[in-house]
Amino acid sequence: MHRVFSRCRVPLLLATGLSLSVLHHGAQAQADYPTKPVRIIVPSTPAGVLDIVTRTVAQKLSENLGQQVIIENRPGAGGNIGADAAAKAPADGYTLFIGFIATHGINPSLFGKLPYDPVKDFAPITLLASVSNIISVHPSVPAQSLKDLIAMAKAKPGQLSYASSGNGTSTHLAGELLKHTAGVDIVHIPYKGSAPAVGDALAGQVPMLVDSVVSSLPQVKAGKLRGLAVTSSKRLAVAPDLPTVAESGYPGYEATAWLGILAPAGTPREIVNRLNTQILKVLSLPEVRERLAAQGAEIVTSTPDQFSAYIKSELAKWGKVVKAAGMKIE
Repeated sequence: MHRVFSRCRVPLLLATGLSLSVLHHGAQAQADYPTKPVRIIVPSTPAGVLDIVTRTVAQKLSENLGQQVIIENRPGAGGNIGADAAAKAPADGYTLFIGFIATHGINPSLFGKLPYDPVKDFAPITLLASVSNIISVHPSVPAQSLKDLIAMAKAKPGQLSYASSGNGTSTHLAGELLKHTAGVDIVHIPYKGSAPAVGDALAGQVPMLVDSVVSSLPQVKAGKLRGLAVTSSKRLAVAPDLPTVAESGYPGYEATAWLGILAPAGTPREIVNRLNTQILKVLSLPEVRERLAAQGAEIVTSTPDQFSAYIKSELAKWGKVVKAAGMKIE
C-alpha cells in the first residue's frame, strides 16, 4: 500500500504545483493589466453619437491605463453584428464593447433570433451616457403642449402621424412607448435615417417628429419646429425650458438612447472593477463632459452590478413595447 501511495503522490504534487502556478500567473496577469492595447468594438459607423462618445472616452482612458485603446467600428443589423463579435471574443479584458439601447434593450424582442445573449454573454462595466429625444411638431400644428397633442390624437384616432429615423430605432420605440402610455392611436412613419425624417417634419409633410436632441434641438431653437417635451427622466441642461413627458402628465415615462461599456462574459472581476474605476475618472473630467454635452449626451455612470440590473429592466420594458406594437424583424 505504501508503494502505491508513493506512486500516486508524485503526480498529485506536480498537478497541485502546476495549478498553483497557473493561478499565480492568472492573478499576476490581472494585477498587471493591461500589458497590450485594448480594443473597443463600436456597433455603428464612424462619426455617429456612439462613435464620438467612445472616442472621447477612449482617448483619456488610454492615458489612464498606459496602453493604446483602439476603436473598431462593426456596424450592421441594428448593432447585432458588433455585439456578436464582442460576445465571442476572449474574456481577458482586451476586447470591450459599446452596448446600447438597441443591442441590450430592444433587439432581443424585435429580432426573431439573435446570435448573442445580452445578459449571459456580457459582463457590464458601466453606463456611459444617454441621449434624449425631443417630441416636436411643425408650427402649423395647433398643439402648444404635449397635453394638447395627446388631446388632438384622442379626438381623431389614427389621423395624426409621427416621423422617426426608422423601424426598430430608439426614436421609433420612444414614439410607441408614448402611444402605449397615453393610450392613443398615432400612425408611425419610418424614415431611413434622421436627416430625411427631420426634413419632412420641417416641410410639414409629417406633423410630428420624435428624434434625438442632437438633430431636433437646433430646429426647435430656430423656431422651425415647436418642441413639446423631452423623453428623458429629467430636463436637459441644453433645453431647460422643455418639460419631460413625465412632467407633462405621464409619470414614469422615459425613453433615452443610452450606451454603456461591457466586456465578454467571464472577464475577471478585478479587470472589470479596474476598468470601471478608470472610466469613471475619465467621465468626471470637465473637458470630457463638455465634449459629450456638445453631442447632446448626458453622462450617466454606474457600478457593474447597477448596469447589469439596468439592462435587465430595459429588456423587460422594451419587450412589452415591442409586443404591444406588434413589431418583429426576422
